[in-house]
Amino acid sequence: MDVKTLCLGILTRGDATGYEIKKQCGEGPFSYFYAAGFGSIYPALNSLCDANLVAVREVREEGRPTRKIYSITAAGRLKLMEAFSATPAPDRLRSDFLLMSFFGHLLSARRVDALINQRLSYLRDRLAEMHNCEGNDLPSGEAFTLGYGIAIYEAAVDYLEGHRHEIVGAVLKEELATEAGKIAEPQPATEDDR
Repeated sequence: MDVKTLCLGILTRGDATGYEIKKQCGEGPFSYFYAAGFGSIYPALNSLCDANLVAVREVREEGRPTRKIYSITAAGRLKLMEAFSATPAPDRLRSDFLLMSFFGHLLSARRVDALINQRLSYLRDRLAEMHNCEGNDLPSGEAFTLGYGIAIYEAAVDYLEGHRHEIVGAVLKEELATEAGKIAEPQPATEDDR
């Protein structure tokens, strides 16, 4: 999938400005699984307009810049369905937390523990947001995706809570062994020892 497909999909939910599309990608439902910024959204919208897959109308308001409001066309809906008929590519996970965890053995036990605490806090906050959406009258696809996201985040919380002792304990053990090695090493003689 590309940003054009994402924009078409978002526009099936209602007309929107580029800013509103970006907001759905940064703070809204798409922020959990797709990243897109203004630098990719506006060129995608321009390309979709050129291909008559999206229509745009300008709204002028006194004292404010002209707003461009985009809407999907019938041809855009067909193009979206065509894109959705393709086999999805494998998921790619990009995570600073996982990268830092991978190199956890290079960090202090205190730092690893703090990273896990931060991640648990983040996951719990996102879970609270997702649970707040439950019970709303969501279309079946959105309800399914919400449930899937909740399951993934709950599994991540369970894993971190159940296994954090493994990495923190291993790093702490390495720290203690290193510290014990420093104590056991003979210290060079000083002027006072002579």
